[in-house]
Amino acid sequence: MTDTPEGDRIAKVLSRAGIASRREAERMIELGQVTVNGKVITSPALNVTPKDRITVAGQPVLEPDVARLWLYYKPDGLVTSTSDEKGRETVFDHLPPELPRVMSVGRLDLNSEGLLLLTNDGALKRRLELPSTGWLRKYRVRVKGNPVDPDLEPLRKGITVEGERFQPMIVSLDRVQGANAWLTVGLREGKNREIRRAMTAIGLTVNRLIRVSYGPFRLGDMEPGDVEEVRGKTLRDQLGLPPASEDMTGTAKSKPTRARPGGTAPKPPRAPSGNPSTKPARAEVPSDRPVTKPARSSAPRPGSARPASAVPETGTTLRAKPKPARPASTRNSGPTGSSAKNPPRRGK
Repeated sequence: MTDTPEGDRIAKVLSRAGIASRREAERMIELGQVTVNGKVITSPALNVTPKDRITVAGQPVLEPDVARLWLYYKPDGLVTSTSDEKGRETVFDHLPPELPRVMSVGRLDLNSEGLLLLTNDGALKRRLELPSTGWLRKYRVRVKGNPVDPDLEPLRKGITVEGERFQPMIVSLDRVQGANAWLTVGLREGKNREIRRAMTAIGLTVNRLIRVSYGPFRLGDMEPGDVEEVRGKTLRDQLGLPPASEDMTGTAKSKPTRARPGGTAPKPPRAPSGNPSTKPARAEVPSDRPVTKPARSSAPRPGSARPASAVPETGTTLRAKPKPARPASTRNSGPTGSSAKNPPRRGK
């Protein structure tokens, strides 16, 4: 029997270090941007160990930071990808410059808004995206039409749309006002445009969709563009992660200065309109009890080395670049004229 090669695949190591996703890392390898022990590699079929010296675009790849997770209120109109072939703005164009390089956990559609999880750790990203995680994701959905409760029953039983089977959803009718209705929808899978397609199949048109929670993590009172970091202890408790001094495999490690490929300085944030208020941080737990918010820490954006002394202490509020306000006809069309961050609550 052939012995298993020592170490991990190079693409996995690059993803774990927060350099790129596995797929993107494989593309970088094929382009000759990665060297191992001074030799350019062109195939991802290579295992490496901590003893190997790896560089990407001439910059050394050091040990990964401790896994971290942020909550981000994605505004509508932004693409959830690192780049877009149509030239549209992405969520990464609007993140605060203090953040390190992060990856999104799953996606939200261009015209959807609400909670998007961000992480600096490729292994954590994959773990949160696995179907076996089974976390419930809740959405506030505004539809054009005046449905009654029996109209929603096909969604609760599971529906097939264009040959694709959707699992049963948790659906409740919250309020009907004028030509629109607000629903709360919960699901445990994330197929492409699932809620919109399912609503269309029963004769309803979604004209606003806000994700309000992802498992134990909730949007709360965040505003579009806000970023809040989840406390390390809360993250470890919810996911069963090892202590902060260990990596995802339980191996003790340090937190060195990271060099990032690219070498370009981060773009300065756009001047905000008005004076945004500083909100206290918020802990994320899987219950509905009000809790104390955690402190948020910030770090520099990718493209430059990050000396440990340059990292601000926790408690800093992170604000994204402001996005143009939604037209008044859209902003005020929800029930009782409420704003995006506070959709109407379900009546008792």
